[in-house]
Amino acid sequence: MHARAELVSSGEKNSLSVKLVFLGRLEDLAGGSSRKVPLAPSIDAVLDGLDPALASALREPRVKLAVNGILLQDTDAPVLKDGDEIAFLPPVSGG
Repeated sequence: MHARAELVSSGEKNSLSVKLVFLGRLEDLAGGSSRKVPLAPSIDAVLDGLDPALASALREPRVKLAVNGILLQDTDAPVLKDGDEIAFLPPVSGG
């Protein structure tokens, strides 16, 4: 139903996209620190377009999200716009 999100090449400047940023262990799971994906109406829709294993890891309750530097409490809340940046922050451990 949903096509998998692929990297947007620099030659596709007219495509609407959002930037995903992966921090900590999530960077390893994603295979890089960031990627551009096609614009979708919600964060859940963006995640639906990713590899299922990565999407599952990003949906873990302890993973925090920030859109354009603002930490979110609810993934359904923001309406995404072209050029938005979504950062995924892994759980922090330590004492």
